Amino acid sequence: MKAWIPERKWNSSRSARAWLAVVIALVCVPQVWAQRSQLKPPWNMYSPQTDIQVGKQNAQIIERRVPLCNDPKIDAYLTNLGLKLAAKLPTRGVQYPWEFHCVNSKEINAFALPGGYVFVNRGAIEVSDNEAQLAAVMAHELSHVALRHGTAQASKAQLAQGAAGIFGGIFGGSTGGALLSQGVALGAGGLLLHYSRTDETQADVLGTQALYDSGYDPRAMAQFFEKLEGESHGKNPPQFLSDHPNPGNRVARVDEEIDKLGGPPANAKRDSAEFEAIKREVLALPVVKSAAESAGVGPPAPPSGRFVEYQGGVYALKIPANWKKYEEIGRVTFAPDGGISQNGSLAYGMIVGVNATQVEASDANALESATQALIQSLMKTNPGLRVLRESGRVRLNGQPGLSTNLSNDSPAGGQETDWLITVLQPRGLVSFLCVAPKSAYAEYEKTFETILDSVRFKEVVK
Repeated sequence: MKAWIPERKWNSSRSARAWLAVVIALVCVPQVWAQRSQLKPPWNMYSPQTDIQVGKQNAQIIERRVPLCNDPKIDAYLTNLGLKLAAKLPTRGVQYPWEFHCVNSKEINAFALPGGYVFVNRGAIEVSDNEAQLAAVMAHELSHVALRHGTAQASKAQLAQGAAGIFGGIFGGSTGGALLSQGVALGAGGLLLHYSRTDETQADVLGTQALYDSGYDPRAMAQFFEKLEGESHGKNPPQFLSDHPNPGNRVARVDEEIDKLGGPPANAKRDSAEFEAIKREVLALPVVKSAAESAGVGPPAPPSGRFVEYQGGVYALKIPANWKKYEEIGRVTFAPDGGISQNGSLAYGMIVGVNATQVEASDANALESATQALIQSLMKTNPGLRVLRESGRVRLNGQPGLSTNLSNDSPAGGQETDWLITVLQPRGLVSFLCVAPKSAYAEYEKTFETILDSVRFKEVVK
């Protein structure tokens, strides 16, 4: 019995310590979760199944357009890392068919389509100092998927244009069907990836949480953004910053979230032998020879002298017979083969859009105000866009319009010339944006004029 008493005291002490550890865990863990930012996904008129369908269709198009690395080791590594991060994201019961692909482009960029189809440029892997920084980029992109930012942006676009009822009538009342029926050649620069600054902040915050919950050093998120800012000095910003608008105070907001989480986790992971091996594998891949080849841009075949008619909901026009149409919500792009870059940017062709306006039809300056608002919106997604000549009055099919000459950075390299024609109609501002590299614009100007001369506006059926 005497021998048993000390043993009992020792067991009691050990049990007390165990219970204390449990109590601390139960107290501290909920506290960490309570302090972390609670993110609410934006309003979305589409179902998660639509995200998956649209993402899959776009992924198939992008896989044909971009130069994939086609290295099973790299894709397998990205898949393992991506699934580890995705497991920590709040998908609200949705089972996304996550896919991960390495793109053979030196541009520092990554993007994720709705539904979980993720593309990571080799440039993002090469510029990352360690696995945690690459995980940060991927966590940011996966957060856009989990929060369904792509189709939320499409929802806002339809609501702004009052198009939900219109599309419902055309496509049998299914808003998901409406989106799928728009033609899915959206690319990396398409509507589904035009994130707002609020979206970017949410992806930064949720991505930071996913890093923390996966055991990575969450400070890697801020470090990667600081690295990108450093890459911008004295040259064009990395493609990631062009595709993802800076919400402002980005690094500070990430640091604030880390503080809410209680700081970096103990023994936070920063690097791995697997990452270093994959980085060597990526560096050994052959490099795409030129920027134009990397972008997949022409020069395309000259515009055909034969024209075919296109019927839109608001207008009809004629385009060269050797041009294709790429329909999206609120706009149609007409371009020849090789006229669109692999990231979805137009180099040769025309974009026709129907844009919702906030101006009163009775306003004498309604056309000018709506046109200026459109140009300002274009400048937000095209940092190199400049107005060469102020808007002047023209008539298009008897309708009063404005003509504006612009300049922008061309996906084909160098500068491009952009000619913008705008006409105010009952359904919104109809815009015709003619695009060609500056060096080739004279060859396309006659074609643009012929297209514009063919425009006919349709009467609104009440």
